[in-house]
Amino acid sequence: MAAIDPGWNQFNFGAGIVVAPGSTAEVALVVGICSRHAVPIVPQGGRTGLVGGSVSKIGEVVLSLGRMNRIERLDPVERVAVVEAGVTLAALQAAALDEGLEPGIDLAARGSATIGGMVSTNAGGVMAFRNGVMRHRVLGLEAVLADGSVFSDLTRVVKNSAGYDLKHLFIGAEGTLGIITRIVLKLDPMPRATATAMFGLPTVGAALETIRLALNSEAGHLRAAEALWRSYIKLTASAHGWSEPGFDLDQPICLLLSLGGGREEALCDEFERIFAQVLECFPESTGIVAGSRRQENDLWRLREDTDILYRTHPAAPSYDVSVPLSEIDDYVSRVLAGFCAIEPDLSPYLFGHLADGNLHIVLNRQGPLAESTAAAVESVLYEDIRAIGGSFSAEHGVGSKRIHSLLATADPTKLSAMECVKRALDGQHMMNPGKVLRPPL
Repeated sequence: MAAIDPGWNQFNFGAGIVVAPGSTAEVALVVGICSRHAVPIVPQGGRTGLVGGSVSKIGEVVLSLGRMNRIERLDPVERVAVVEAGVTLAALQAAALDEGLEPGIDLAARGSATIGGMVSTNAGGVMAFRNGVMRHRVLGLEAVLADGSVFSDLTRVVKNSAGYDLKHLFIGAEGTLGIITRIVLKLDPMPRATATAMFGLPTVGAALETIRLALNSEAGHLRAAEALWRSYIKLTASAHGWSEPGFDLDQPICLLLSLGGGREEALCDEFERIFAQVLECFPESTGIVAGSRRQENDLWRLREDTDILYRTHPAAPSYDVSVPLSEIDDYVSRVLAGFCAIEPDLSPYLFGHLADGNLHIVLNRQGPLAESTAAAVESVLYEDIRAIGGSFSAEHGVGSKRIHSLLATADPTKLSAMECVKRALDGQHMMNPGKVLRPPL
């Protein structure tokens, strides 16, 4: 076990024992043995989660899906992939690219995040506004239940109205209802060309208007729209030594955009057209269009290298919310004012997937926070989140870290229904205990 990276949380291997089955049958065998002896199981994928969904303790067994890393089928005609749960996103992306396809979902942890883990947490990423989250990419799946039986629904078609669509119980359940072992994913055609631009803008409203212009593009389709507030981009740009003449990093918000289409030249021209329209409404804006693959990678590194935050502020408290687009400006203003009332220099780093309203908020503090401060911060973040139609967890899940947030913000009837499902599928509470829902007293 010493040779295995514990990932983002040092307590992932608290159980002290890891089993690594190589097939669904072996997973079922392990689960069956654990069920007979009432031994709790903690399933693990790439261990890139940020909410303690893979932490374990003595008396439990960690079940790693790392050996189950085969791409069983990748059909360019069906545009479908059948994969084992341990396949990484990067491996699937590479295999799909050989056929001119892509999974339709992307995120910065692509090299270590596994498809099984992404399904279990209903991962989102930069393309969710266009292609949906993981729930919308899954056609079918296979999972081992708490008694060792195997739920198998490896449907490879989009249209399926044959009774209850039970696969959705396991998507986003974080391994608390069963262990996902195989997945059927739909794939999309990869555009022949892409282009990247970054605009410096005066307001959130300006950024949303720019996104609207890009969504209406006739030359290509919008693939990503990532917002980087000033404090975040100044930190990452400084760490990477990035600067560009004429591009002002003191703009309140920067918007990183990607277009896909038939010809790179046409996409770059389209960015120039969009920027001209932006300047008509917001003349103080600045912009840059990547002129090479290196420049494109440099721009995306400013967004994706979030490790810089945690090197600057070790164990910095981080939060992951979804806010309706029309509410983002007011929400951010309320949060900044609320944080300032807690501590005058409490200034968060803000970035995220602006086209779908997903904001990542990382505090300029070394963690963990004092209990009273943490409670005050969450009160500011979550006070109105349900009332405005948002969510306290956009794509990171609940895990063990956000159970209290779920209990505080969810509809009571929803919580009751979740508990009923949990009792029906895992009455012993042996599947990833202490995650998503609290065990009964």
